[in-house]
Amino acid sequence: MKIEVVAFPRTLQGTGASRRLRTSGRVPGIIYGADKPVQPVELDQNALLRHLKLEAFHASILDMTINGAKEQVLLREFQMHPWKPIALHADFQRIDKNRKIHMKVPLHFVNADICPGVKVGGGVVQHVMNDIEIRCLPGDLPEYIEIDLKDLQLAHSIHVNELALPHGVEAISKLKHDNPAVVTVQVPKAIVIEEEVAAPVTEIIGQVPAEGEAAAAEGAEAEKKEPEKAEKKEPAKKE
Repeated sequence: MKIEVVAFPRTLQGTGASRRLRTSGRVPGIIYGADKPVQPVELDQNALLRHLKLEAFHASILDMTINGAKEQVLLREFQMHPWKPIALHADFQRIDKNRKIHMKVPLHFVNADICPGVKVGGGVVQHVMNDIEIRCLPGDLPEYIEIDLKDLQLAHSIHVNELALPHGVEAISKLKHDNPAVVTVQVPKAIVIEEEVAAPVTEIIGQVPAEGEAAAAEGAEAEKKEPEKAEKKEPAKKE
């Protein structure tokens, strides 16, 4: 996918100049590399924001036009406003077709729904990595790397050294040495809630017979009178 970017030479530099540039709808940036001097540039804010939404813009060789001259560059870094949809700065690197570049490219996973770990084992695919750092010549740079999961079993993983990388593309040395997992299929975690079940209590509710009610009332009345009798003392008899 070819993406064309239009940039304009930037003459004024500094914090104040950059602020005024952003107010006018432009974004300050620089182009460096390929044994050439650093060149300050400015880009259209709206056009850059549209490009930043494209996955390929972050991992592809871009055709940049400056004053009618074309250069091939890579987006290396950009800064966004903390809460406003405004780009603050962008850095681009010129490429030399004869020098290998170090780039981070996205991973695309296919056939996740038909892999044995999901279809038969009832597992869930977990993406440990969503992109990978590679080295290659500019002409071999892929837009993305596809990973086929059709044979992935439950509780199994695909590691970096098992990836089928395009011709001329290799993972960076650290990844090849560490060989981390890229994707795995695991049994979904279940939250088990244990409920304490108390022993059943049977309560028998029935009507109290009238005689029982009367006896209960008499007993209650007697209990009230007994303390009163106990407090009273008989007067002493005269001989």
